[in-house]
Amino acid sequence: MKDLFEKAIAESKTLSQKPDNETLLVLYSLYKQATEGDINIDPPTNPFDFVAKAKYNAWENLKGKTKEDAMKEYIALVSKLKA
Repeated sequence: MKDLFEKAIAESKTLSQKPDNETLLVLYSLYKQATEGDINIDPPTNPFDFVAKAKYNAWENLKGKTKEDAMKEYIALVSKLKA
């Protein structure tokens, strides 16, 4: 599983076109959940840092998902984006 995940990470960097922001957020949150597990950082304090807030919320929404499930979903999403 870890090898497939590493391969998907590499492939995500060479997609023919850049995914939309919503998809990038999903990729980010799945990656963080797969590599670090449940969110382990404080929420952003700057109310105008919308990117940091979106990333935080996306990762926080995956709380409780196993690392392996996050890896599987990440791999599936990258495969779909390559097609």
